[in-house]
Amino acid sequence: MRALIVVTLLALPAFSAAQTPAASDAPTVQAADAPSASADTPPAVPAGDSANDAAGGAVAAPAPPPPPPPPAEAFTIVLVLPLESAAYGRAAEAVRAGFLAAADADAGKTRTRVISHADGNPLTGFAEARKLGARVVVGPLVRDDLRALLAADTELPTTLALNQPDDGAALPARVYALTLAIEAEGRQLARLVRAQGAQTVGVVSADAVLQKRFASAFVGEWILQGGGPPETFRFDRAPELLTQLRKDLGRTPIDAVLLAVDGADVALLKPFVGTVPSYTSSQVNDRMQLESQRDLDDLQFVELPWLADPTQAGLGGLPRGTYTNASLQRLYALGIDAFRIARALVDGPPATMEIDGATGHLTLESSRSFAREGQLMRLRGGQVEAAPPR
Repeated sequence: MRALIVVTLLALPAFSAAQTPAASDAPTVQAADAPSASADTPPAVPAGDSANDAAGGAVAAPAPPPPPPPPAEAFTIVLVLPLESAAYGRAAEAVRAGFLAAADADAGKTRTRVISHADGNPLTGFAEARKLGARVVVGPLVRDDLRALLAADTELPTTLALNQPDDGAALPARVYALTLAIEAEGRQLARLVRAQGAQTVGVVSADAVLQKRFASAFVGEWILQGGGPPETFRFDRAPELLTQLRKDLGRTPIDAVLLAVDGADVALLKPFVGTVPSYTSSQVNDRMQLESQRDLDDLQFVELPWLADPTQAGLGGLPRGTYTNASLQRLYALGIDAFRIARALVDGPPATMEIDGATGHLTLESSRSFAREGQLMRLRGGQVEAAPPR
């Protein structure tokens, strides 16, 4: 017995060290409170002769058998992506590359697996993940796939979705959401513009669904921050309508204007806005020609730290990938943060979580969605640079 105790004590430090993640890139996590033991719970009776004495000398009942070990093929985190999709395969590949880069940087402490599926078929991937004993599943990536998964009403393991329901529905139990949704940029810009002292704002919006979502998120947050209803204008490429827009903006007293149009249309629209402080989405940073950028001086937008400041602490040691497309770089960054958050979720639902990640400063909200704040940037002389504080 004495030899067994000595061996056990010697083994404890090695076990503890193996379970401690690296502090440099770990999210700040506060575990949810565990239920406390009842005051009426009797103290545990040590095994051995004392147990027999308590039973009047009777032989104690045999202890229940230990639970069976997990299957040999059990994986801690499983990533489910539409890698076989003609429409979303490239995006999925970028997410996978970022996820595996972060997993490699974790020095193999977490056993991971990637499961591929075709268009509109995430359920088979999730079923396979359950068979593999996954403690956390990352996915779906596509909004329609998330809708199909939630509509199936099947019991899910802890899941980190990489998109959000399009109807604002609450997430089911054990489902979290980390997204690159454009709404996050709109809300952050509204807070920034309000904090900079703007009292009245204008919104020029195109008819595309994505731009309407961007504009709506901005307006909602602007009003939530105490701003009044903004002046709204419709964007149209027709020269005569752009000329009319310039006149309308000129006779409307506004302190700032949001350009909710596609990145390619920003260069067309900006000269008609004049000198009013202008803001737009990160789409302006996608494949923009240098000649066009020179017409966009002082236009501001929110960008991911992975693109805005790749030397940021915790990011410099990760491979950059080979993507020349900013959209794919953002998806690569999403994969990095998806792994880091999934790793933190392995130990159970956290009460709070914050992480300075590749996609921004991430904060877990009560809805189990991660709020994301990026870095404010501006265009100046055809180059992208950090916007100075005001």
